[in-house]
Amino acid sequence: MITTPLTDALVRGAAELEDTGRGLRAHRLPAWVRTRFPDPQLLAAQSQPSGVRVVMATGARTVELDLHPTRVSYRGTSRPRGSVDLVVDGDLFGSTQVDGGDHVEIDLATGTPEFHAGTAGTIRFDGLPAGDKVVEIWLPHNEGLEIVALRTDAPVRPVAADKRIWLHHGSSISHGSNATSPTRTWPAVAARLGDVELHNLGFGGSALADQFVARVIRDRPADLISVKLGINVVNLDVMRLRAFVPAVHGFLDTIRDGHPTTPLVLMSPIFCGTHEDTPGPGAMHTDAQGTVTFSATGPHGPAPQLTLRIIRDALKSLAERRADDPNLHHLDGTRLYGEQDALTHPLPDALHPDTATHGLIGERFARYAFEAGGPFAAGSAP
Repeated sequence: MITTPLTDALVRGAAELEDTGRGLRAHRLPAWVRTRFPDPQLLAAQSQPSGVRVVMATGARTVELDLHPTRVSYRGTSRPRGSVDLVVDGDLFGSTQVDGGDHVEIDLATGTPEFHAGTAGTIRFDGLPAGDKVVEIWLPHNEGLEIVALRTDAPVRPVAADKRIWLHHGSSISHGSNATSPTRTWPAVAARLGDVELHNLGFGGSALADQFVARVIRDRPADLISVKLGINVVNLDVMRLRAFVPAVHGFLDTIRDGHPTTPLVLMSPIFCGTHEDTPGPGAMHTDAQGTVTFSATGPHGPAPQLTLRIIRDALKSLAERRADDPNLHHLDGTRLYGEQDALTHPLPDALHPDTATHGLIGERFARYAFEAGGPFAAGSAP
């Protein structure tokens, strides 16, 4: 087997690679953000490589990857491990669950983490098609990890990036929560249908119109941009309407400083009965079987706090007031998943879609954005 050092030329979807001494950790936010704002939730989310993949051309029939994952769980809950997906010439070839690694277990009652050290494990794919092909190794979207080694039974080489880059920012739903594997998150589904290269800046619990994220988007190459805001502002109860609307204006203004004419979709939240009319903060609950559900703890009825209905109205109005930007498009999130969908595709934990619903959302976004007349249709980028 041939061991190939991983470089930026082989890794897509990451801001940078950090050599930790035992492997490479892919970060989705650059070091200056992590240094200035070392929020534990954000740091954990950005180090989970949602949308990050190793892309190479090779004649290999066998691919091995040594990984040292770091998973986070909550005591008394059941949470599936992350998976690695192997894609060959655009088609999913196989998916394997990771094993081993470190484990951070959090006590829900106290918030105290307990660290359990582990060892690296090996992911192996055999029987790849013969001949030269493009192989993509999609890393787990829901576990931090260090890549220890890449081995193949034939040489590998980088592949030129020739597709349009779609840069997307959102919450845990965009991050991929409850999807079973990295190519089954809704942004990955939509990117495949739209034939674009995904750079996913979906961060669980951390889509809060932060200016440093806007600056990252401003400075990154992008042919297409989308921003999905609202649910974290509500379930963390961090803003009132007076602060939220100017924050989103500033977020969009910063993006436009670097991408003045790039097609930009501003998306409001999908339907979530928990927070439609009840503000946050949100709370997490577990039952005797370790099943997690979420609830809203704010007052029901008229209140100064934000709800999803208020957020949607505010974003629609905001987009209308920016009519001087012909490349800004507003998408009501309930077009992707609405109240009727909740009857046939209920959110298992009352907050996040399951794998099938991720697929539904991804397909609907692809139809909206990439088909003829859509904001991301071929030829739409100036």
